Amino acid sequence: MLGIKSVLARAVDVKRLFLVVFLCCCAALAGAQEIAVAAAADLSSVFPEVAARFEKETGTKVRMNFGSSGQFLLQIENGAPFDLFFSADVQYPQRLESEGLTQPGTIYKYAIGELVLYVPNNSPLDLSQGLRALQSPSAKRIAIANPKHAPYGRAAVEALKKEGLYDSLQSKFVMGENISQTAQFVQSGNADAGILALSLVLSPQMKSSGHFVKLAASDYTPLEQAAVIVKSSKNKTAAERFLAFLRKPETVKLLSQYGFTLPAGKSK
Repeated sequence: MLGIKSVLARAVDVKRLFLVVFLCCCAALAGAQEIAVAAAADLSSVFPEVAARFEKETGTKVRMNFGSSGQFLLQIENGAPFDLFFSADVQYPQRLESEGLTQPGTIYKYAIGELVLYVPNNSPLDLSQGLRALQSPSAKRIAIANPKHAPYGRAAVEALKKEGLYDSLQSKFVMGENISQTAQFVQSGNADAGILALSLVLSPQMKSSGHFVKLAASDYTPLEQAAVIVKSSKNKTAAERFLAFLRKPETVKLLSQYGFTLPAGKSK
């Protein structure tokens, strides 16, 4: 009788051991999970820190891809394996939603961006004149993002037209494929000035190498930026957790340090 009890006890112990091993394996798999994020280039100064904090808190890795919102739109339409799309506007996520390529109800307006006129420290341009400083003969090359697929480029064109400067300055444009490349043109000396995202010029490197002035908010349509979960994502739960992480007060505070504000109606 004792022998049977001993066998049963051992069987129970073995089952418990298998359960512990199974749970550990599940935890390891969850910890090793990775999400692929397509993010607008204006987020390149702050999102690496957001991703690092998220990974530390959840164990889920975030593979960041920065570029033009319009180019990411086309990639997702052609089946690119992204889990999340962070656009520099609202229209691109809404277009994907209308095409049935997003997880229903997941569009989230996470920030509002701002435009600035940025010049290197040794520039003779008088930024107190705002965009009119670009009329100076010293501004031979002006960097803007390509308005065909970069929301910040569209906003730059809109602001220049509002000030009545677009036609006279158009021949000076040096166009970046995204707002990050546009900033690099100014940093490298390939442009004398740039109409850039506030988030980029607040990065330590750009703050130390140049100065800027904000453009009048009335000169361009507000740069409301939205994110959405891609319908084909294999990691929707982790993607939802990342969106929820953006709503946390400490993440909102970090974004605000790079010039982003919350859209109206969003609470911290």
